[in-house]
Amino acid sequence: MSIKCYKLCAQLGNILDIKTDELTRRLYATDASMYEEVPGAVAFPASEADIVELVERAEQDGFSITPRAAGTSLAGQATGGSLIMDVSKNMTHILEIDDTEGWARVQPGVIRDSLNREAAQYNLFFAPDTSTTNRCMIGGMIGNNSAGSFSVKYKTTRDHVLEMDVVLSDGSRATFKPLTDDEFEEKRKLLSLEGHIYRSVHNLIEEHRESILEAYPHPEIMRRNTGYALDKLCEMRPYNPDGRLFNLCELLCGSEGTLAITTSAKVKLTSVEPCKLVMIPQFRSIDEAMKATVEISEFDVSAVELVDDIILDATKANLEQQQNRFFLQGEPKCILIVQLEGDDPKKLQEQATAIKQKLKKEKLGYAYPIFDDEERMHRVWELRKAGLGLLMGLGKDSRSPTFSEDTAVRVSDLPAYVSDFKNLLKKHSTDCVFYAHASVGELHLRPVIDITTESGLDTMKAMAEDIADLVKQYRGSLSGEHGDGRARAPYIERVLGPDIMLLLEQMKEIWDPNYIFNPGKIVLAKSIDTDLRFSPSYIKPDVPTIFHWRKEEGFDSAIELCNGAGVCRKLAESGGTMCPSYMVTRDEKDSTRGRANVFRQLFSGQQMDAFTSPELKEALDLCLSCKACKSECPANVDMAKMKAEFLNGWFEKIKPTFGDRLFTKLDAYYKLAAKNPAFSNWLAR
Repeated sequence: MSIKCYKLCAQLGNILDIKTDELTRRLYATDASMYEEVPGAVAFPASEADIVELVERAEQDGFSITPRAAGTSLAGQATGGSLIMDVSKNMTHILEIDDTEGWARVQPGVIRDSLNREAAQYNLFFAPDTSTTNRCMIGGMIGNNSAGSFSVKYKTTRDHVLEMDVVLSDGSRATFKPLTDDEFEEKRKLLSLEGHIYRSVHNLIEEHRESILEAYPHPEIMRRNTGYALDKLCEMRPYNPDGRLFNLCELLCGSEGTLAITTSAKVKLTSVEPCKLVMIPQFRSIDEAMKATVEISEFDVSAVELVDDIILDATKANLEQQQNRFFLQGEPKCILIVQLEGDDPKKLQEQATAIKQKLKKEKLGYAYPIFDDEERMHRVWELRKAGLGLLMGLGKDSRSPTFSEDTAVRVSDLPAYVSDFKNLLKKHSTDCVFYAHASVGELHLRPVIDITTESGLDTMKAMAEDIADLVKQYRGSLSGEHGDGRARAPYIERVLGPDIMLLLEQMKEIWDPNYIFNPGKIVLAKSIDTDLRFSPSYIKPDVPTIFHWRKEEGFDSAIELCNGAGVCRKLAESGGTMCPSYMVTRDEKDSTRGRANVFRQLFSGQQMDAFTSPELKEALDLCLSCKACKSECPANVDMAKMKAEFLNGWFEKIKPTFGDRLFTKLDAYYKLAAKNPAFSNWLAR
């Protein structure tokens, strides 16, 4: 694959921005998942025409394309061994906002919060609200069908995408949108790949509608992303006379870039509710919180988020999140963050009081603080959004690989499901992090397993099978929002059955017969334990260091802290100061995540030779050693300290340049410069 990518680079290098250097390829080997796969090349398209050119060459030369936006996927969707196509650098434009009809047209690299800052002047916003909104991008949200904390009210990305402009696997362009019955009929007559797609999808759904609806997750489960959304198509006309208009956008949302590549999208914008209120019931057990969730779901709420004690304890050691613990009373085992929204603050207070009284009556919870001022509500949600990064940075003894964290069941089934899941944990002698979207029956369940050991790896594989069986038992969804990717795709057949798995493969081949779009995701997946970032074969760094790294328990642990969540990719307008060099260049190599990935890859492989790595030296070149990452990174990555350690090793082996020596003795040169300021100022200019 990489040879073909090099060939592509040589032929198109003067036309497209494509890189095959070792540093760039290392930077794009990981996302926020447990996988690491070094690609052959990375492309940075600037237009739809660039993407068409890439797809045509992929079809001709036989390499594959993995689309990527912010690279915060948790199931390995944004990793691949051939060509990574990064839309986050150039395709970042908001093309149009129509405040009258309430929609926006955007390129796939537009950050969700950036869109909302522009839409806010019209009192509108794009509603899906993930914990990564200050860096995740609309293209990635479409690929994963993202949802977030407020999906009980606003549902998923799928429900907010009106139209999509895409490039198909033969390089042709298409626009998908709602079609009347007559328009649908006309599309099926087209003598093109688009026409073939409409005809073949129609035939597949018409023939297998009943078996699809019978096998797929329960329709009451709002967040169901297992496989392709065949069940959503079954709800539409003409298969359901009372259904909504046929729209293939609903299939593409959640397809993880395996069917087509998005070049722009028209998305619905929602009016901002004028009043909000947050209450935080606090509990002594997870079972108590699950029962409370069922009670709270009877009320008109916008969010019910679970945060357990493992995450709450992690906030104590994080400089930024320490200040956001103000609402906690005692040491709860877990909390629920409940948000109410509307246009009457008095009614919200009455509703919050009613929820509080109901929980007290049922003896559920021991504290129920309520806040309605923006500043304190914002701090509560900042703590919740930090949860993923915090738990992914808990250290080597608390590793929780992202293989099972996305299951969803009916809200009414949550108490029993969690009880069964706890029994499964006992069976495998491990513990678990419980957090996230209780309001819609989706909890991010993260078992603590050290997969750098053979026994740990065996445990993960066995648990993955058991969890898939448990999800099937409850007619749940293996993925609620993070997608199947590489982590869950091997178990789709276990949940949906072999007949449906064949339909998923047929759907893939209808759109992409040569498997050039993100292969190995959703269908024909590799084993869950292939291409792991950490595995029994991982070599821990063993090099002498100047710093003792006591807090991190060793340099080897320090370089493993980054989990890929990408908080360092937020822009200046999102607040904070991490990472200032990335904010200017928008280049992955200048992000804390990019530098940390190169650190880990080199030192776990080259050991002492990593101290003379020109790739790592280049990645660190624009690091200001400002320490912003030390306070703002949820995983507590201290890149300034890591840079100092590296530079010490570098200069022990590499002779300093004149510039290096100059900056180490600036105090002496300043004294000389002061004696002739006119000349010194001229020279400086």
